[in-house]
Amino acid sequence: MFERMREDIRSVFRRDPAARNALEVLICYPGLHAVWLHRLAHGLWCADWKLLARLVSHVSRWLTGIEIHPGARIGRRFFIDHGMGVVIGETAEIGDDVTLYHGVTLGGTSWNKGKRHPTLEDGVVVGAGAKILGPFTVGAGAKIGSNAVVTRAVPAGATAVGIPGRIIVRSDDEQEAKRQALAEKYGFDAYALGQSMPDPVAHAIGQLLDHLQAVDERLEGMCQALKALGSDYCAKELPALREEDFAGVKEEGGKPPA
Repeated sequence: MFERMREDIRSVFRRDPAARNALEVLICYPGLHAVWLHRLAHGLWCADWKLLARLVSHVSRWLTGIEIHPGARIGRRFFIDHGMGVVIGETAEIGDDVTLYHGVTLGGTSWNKGKRHPTLEDGVVVGAGAKILGPFTVGAGAKIGSNAVVTRAVPAGATAVGIPGRIIVRSDDEQEAKRQALAEKYGFDAYALGQSMPDPVAHAIGQLLDHLQAVDERLEGMCQALKALGSDYCAKELPALREEDFAGVKEEGGKPPA
């Protein structure tokens, strides 16, 4: 038991730069207190002491502002930062090294008994105010953006943002490089395409850039074929792109459009 408590304290230092010393973490982190009280409540719940388990959970909610149903299953090194307003339902399952911020709800969408709350696999991070509703799985290493409302499964390593939650899977480095090169060609700064928390609008623009690149490559091939047949059609100049037309979307200090 004490080794698990030490492990929990060490996990706080790894994920909260504001933590200064073990004594401060021990007495001033309500998320830690809620997890420890939940372990007691869950043990009572599994031993069929249901009313006493609910009483411990109720006292924990009063002391910490965090409501965890005693039936919820929680893994190791679970960290609730700030904590106020967090609600975790009865059939929720949480893996190892999961982080929740304040205002998060792991809730259900049905009044039927049985599995009705989400499962969070290892390493999931859920931003402040997010709501994850329903009996589906959020894959390992996934991130849920602040205030997102997620009602469907999230693949491992993906990001879900917005209302309703839109799922974004990061592209590989080679694809990102191609997009950025094409964006620079047209004088557009494809913001957030390579960031750790991608934006859904930037993701959509990235898809358009991919399509535009494919069209460019196809036109280049057609021009080469026409040239081989003796046509000078591709010698005609394309309309010029004026720098002032892109002043509002270009990155400050970026190159002018080609």
